[in-house]
Parts: sequence; structure tokens; C-alpha cells
Amino acid sequence: MVVSATAAANNAISRSPATRASVNRPLWVWLAIGVLGYLAFPWYAQQDSNGLLAIGQVFSSEQAGNGLMQAALLGRPWLWLGLVGLAIAAAGAVLPAGRRQGAVLAVGGAVGLLALLLSGFAIGGRGWAFDWLNQMLGELGARQPGIGWGGFVVLSALLVLTAFGVARRGFFKGDLFVAAAVLACGSLLALFIVFPVLKALSAAFFLEDGPFSLGVLWERIAHERNFGLSCVSGGQRCGVAWNTLFLGLMTATSTTLLGTFMALMAERASRRYARPLNIVALLPIITPPFVVGLGLILLFGRAGVFNQFLEYAFGITPSRWFYGWFGVWVAQTFAFTPIAFIIMRGVVQGVAPSLEEAAQTLRASPHK
Repeated sequence: MVVSATAAANNAISRSPATRASVNRPLWVWLAIGVLGYLAFPWYAQQDSNGLLAIGQVFSSEQAGNGLMQAALLGRPWLWLGLVGLAIAAAGAVLPAGRRQGAVLAVGGAVGLLALLLSGFAIGGRGWAFDWLNQMLGELGARQPGIGWGGFVVLSALLVLTAFGVARRGFFKGDLFVAAAVLACGSLLALFIVFPVLKALSAAFFLEDGPFSLGVLWERIAHERNFGLSCVSGGQRCGVAWNTLFLGLMTATSTTLLGTFMALMAERASRRYARPLNIVALLPIITPPFVVGLGLILLFGRAGVFNQFLEYAFGITPSRWFYGWFGVWVAQTFAFTPIAFIIMRGVVQGVAPSLEEAAQTLRASPHK
């Protein structure tokens, strides 16, 4: 229904040439931005200065050359693929708004975007980034530094054009802005979170000297540092997995008990406790997690207020007793107790007071 409604609306607005021009205006704006990225900005990052300061050298300097100059004169033909994507998207922008236009826009934007991204990951500052490409295709003469302002602008334009194509296909209720915002946020998450995590995890499949090996993954997972139980047999410490499990159980127990106690105070005790506890429940939302850790260090660290008081009052030398599993447990208890309070408060609210009154008539203790 959403797709058909969007298609009907697109067909209605495509009948008027003036309306068609206004509807397609965002497409031409982003196409112009993409072409501007190829012509007006240095394609690659500048080593010793900001790329914006080298705009005047985009047609004269090899290091600060724009995308067109890099592709045509400096031996980097893979950069033409971005222009191919922009050309396909421009052909789609000529069409009336509708599903057909969306398909052409999505194909053009995706072709240019994926081609530039793949070439960026495959070709680095020393040529091919992977040995198997070097063995298959031979040594690459051209090198590719990090991406600069020109590449960033072109990639952004291609991503937005792809999003516009998806919207014209009927997704996101045909809203160009929503489609572009969703794809942009998803791309940022993939680039700065998913990709680094996957790259770090992929190192578990490679030996120290480089070759790929599935067996090394099991060796690293089953290592004594992860699942060792030497602490049970008289050793100093257990594996990381057991320590994590123990800490998780301790934190879950303490936060559940404290959260339940706070929920009972807010719902069954005097109403004067409800407002302060509601403020406490908002702390994890408005307070960064590191604030809890920093506060505990300032209180119980080696130079913290508590240790300084012990030294002043009782002559006890400050130590690092708080740095360990106990300190981590206390920090996590402080951080997650408000969340447990929110959950347990809903549970307490779900218990009908009439059931508690009936239990009291049967001589049940209020604490039970």
C-alpha cells in the first residue's frame, strides 16, 4: 500500500513540467555537489596541511590534484568509476519522479559508491593492500594515500543519491530526507563501529607471521588465559572468561537487590521517596558512564578522599586496594542499579495492592 500510494503521488506530480523540475531539484543539487568534489577539492589527504588550504593547487600539484586530474593524468583510472556513477544518476534525474527513476538513481549511486570504496580498501599507500591481489594482478605502479576532501564530498553525494533512489522506489514513504538520514547514519555506524570491530576480530584467524589459519582461533579461545582454573587449585588467578562470569553474577545480584529495594520504597513506602528515586533513575541516561568511574577514583583511589582520611586519622598508608574486581563491581553496581530500579518498579507496579492486603489478612508479615 505504501509503495502504490507513493507511486500514485509520483505519477500525479510528474504531469506538470514545473512540478517535475521542483521535485527533481534536490537530485541536481547533489549531482552538482558530486561534480564539485571532483573538480574543486584535493582528492587525497594532504600530509602537511589542511586540504582546504590547497584548493588553489588542484590543477597544478600532484599531491593536491583533484579527482579528475588524478584519474586522467596521474595514473589512477579507478577514480573514473565515481564519475560513471554520477553520470548514471544524472540520467535518472532527467526521468520523471517514480520507481523507474529510483532504480536508475540507486544503481548509479551504488555503482560509484561501491567502486570508490572497494578501490580505497584494495589500493593503499604501498600499492595493493592484499598479497593475493599483488600475485594475481602484478605490482601496481600507482599508490593511493588517504582520502581527502574531494573524495569525502563525492562519496557523500553518491550516498545521498543512492538514498534518493531508494526513496523514489517507495521506501521511507518516499521521503528523500528521511532516506538520506537513515543511510547516512547506517554508513557512519558501519564505518566507525562495525568495520573496526570486524577488523579486530579477524586478527584472531591469522598467525603472528601473517598466514590465515582456522586452528589458531581455537587455540586462542581455549588458552589458559581465557578459561584457566588455576585459582581453584592454588594458583593466583583464573581465566578472563571465569572472572567475567563471576563479575557479571555479582553485579546482577547486587543491582537486582538494590533495584528491588528502591522500587518498593518508591511504590509501597511514603510518597516523599518517589521523586528523589525518579531523579536517580534518570542518571544513567544523562550521565556518561566514565563519570561514575572517575567519581569512585576520586573517592577511593590511592590519592582519593577516603584514603587520605585513613592516612590522616589512623596512619594507614594509601594503597591501590580499590583497583581490581572489587572496584569494578562497585562501579558497575552504581551504574546499573538505576536501570534495575526502572525494571523492578514496573514489576512492583504490576502486583495488585489488593493481593498484599489479602495476604495481610491471613497474618502474612509486611516484609513477605
